[in-house]
Amino acid sequence: MKILIIHQVPYRKIHYHLGIDHQRHEVTYIGQPARMADLPADLRCTRLVLDPGEDLVAGILARTSREDGFERLLSLSEFGMIESWHVREHLGLDGASLAQIERVRDKVRMKQALADSGLRYPRFVSAPDDVAELPWSGKTVVKPRQGASSEGVSVHASAADAFAAWRELAQREDYQLEEYIEGELLHADGLIHEGALVDLVVSRYVNKPVDFAFGVPLGSYQLPDDPRYREFAQQVITQLDIREGCLHLEMFETADGELVFLEVANRMGGAGVVDAHQRHSGLHLPSHEIAIRLGLERPPALPRSGRYHGWLVFPGHHLPREAGHRIDVPAPLREHACIDRLHQLTPEQPLPDHITYQEWLAPVFVEASHHDSQALGHFLHECAQSISIQAGAPQ
Repeated sequence: MKILIIHQVPYRKIHYHLGIDHQRHEVTYIGQPARMADLPADLRCTRLVLDPGEDLVAGILARTSREDGFERLLSLSEFGMIESWHVREHLGLDGASLAQIERVRDKVRMKQALADSGLRYPRFVSAPDDVAELPWSGKTVVKPRQGASSEGVSVHASAADAFAAWRELAQREDYQLEEYIEGELLHADGLIHEGALVDLVVSRYVNKPVDFAFGVPLGSYQLPDDPRYREFAQQVITQLDIREGCLHLEMFETADGELVFLEVANRMGGAGVVDAHQRHSGLHLPSHEIAIRLGLERPPALPRSGRYHGWLVFPGHHLPREAGHRIDVPAPLREHACIDRLHQLTPEQPLPDHITYQEWLAPVFVEASHHDSQALGHFLHECAQSISIQAGAPQ
């Protein structure tokens, strides 16, 4: 098979060679120079490197044509979904329609698609200029219609405060206003094949993604199976007509046990989701997604750990990078039986200058597990409260 891959996600997060036999198939990677540089030197493939700063779609269209004979296009980044649609149209390849893609990229479109589903989702206003006031008065979220990692998201004490903040935005047409939902935030990760869930693991967040931008650590830990979660996820998939690939669904669980949709993505989860998922379920999400999308046989499952797994990442983008940094991980946590791996920047390594969940860039990244989900959650909460990162030269 002749395969074109738009390479945007770090290779070490995907490990394409685990899902594609590069000796059997004719594989071409295309992307920006910095990303293409992380391809293994000995990987058998063709490499098309765009010029620095070149537009992704324009660059790909200029270097490819239907005469190249590509049979499949693979793009696993959330930020390349609409771009890949343009490329598929250019190459005459089948795939998700533009409407299907927008339902998993545009946070307004995805909620509109749930309107007659019976599922609860936050009330929202997609065009605030058209309303005199919001139909709710309490805490309100200002959120980009498209985006990830909670960048650009802000929470306000009242609808009026959110309205005022929205009016100050330079490109306010790209933002929506959404009511704030009180409850525990969960994420559900799994695989979809022919519109049906074939795998699902649900985790509870430690803190919330929106707070990570302001210096609060973020993590999650896996929960025991619950048929309510699977039923809810399948309803979302069916209503939004998601046909294949990875699922990353975020939902609230209120104090009375009601599940409330927040948002969904048709891609694998970030941070420690892939590794935690593999250890718990035996499935390497990227490899299985690649197999599903390319019509190949899915890889065999790996042995399960028999434990619940979780992760915790600490931000560093909010600290002054020029001052250096000091990291304190108390010895009882560092030596705790729950710890599987502890990634930590050395004093010589700079803090990240942007929001990132990558374990090799974050100041501290914890991977942990336990036979009891609740005990694992308690441990990660303790880590979030006890590990500290401060600006200043190390002592």
